[in-house]
Amino acid sequence: MDRPLVCVGALVSDGVGRVLLARTTKWRGLWGVPGGKVEWGETLEDAVAREFREETGLILTDIRYAQTQQAVLSPEFHKPSHMLLFDFFARADQTEITPNEEIAEWAWVTLAEAAAYPLNTYTRTLVKLAQQEDG
Repeated sequence: MDRPLVCVGALVSDGVGRVLLARTTKWRGLWGVPGGKVEWGETLEDAVAREFREETGLILTDIRYAQTQQAVLSPEFHKPSHMLLFDFFARADQTEITPNEEIAEWAWVTLAEAAAYPLNTYTRTLVKLAQQEDG
């Protein structure tokens, strides 16, 4: 029987007012944040740190829980999927990205600039939450 996938992602700040957005191969051309599936025996925080290391080469610090969302058969995702999305805020001291094959494009932008990007709906709510915390 299929079960929901537990996934993590993070809106990562560079410490000088910018956040990292990425366009991946999995969201039909929409922009979002790097992340992925939680592995057996891994905490959510460890999973988000690992995913960022694998996908971008970034080492995350100050990882803190932001929100949980459900993506149930989202037409934005490249295939039928039921995901529980655990979102985090985090910081990276470096901004040099070493992308893996999942990252098509990336940009360091302000939160205001991020809101103008063609974001997937799940990242849009995360950016809005960050703007509320920032304001």
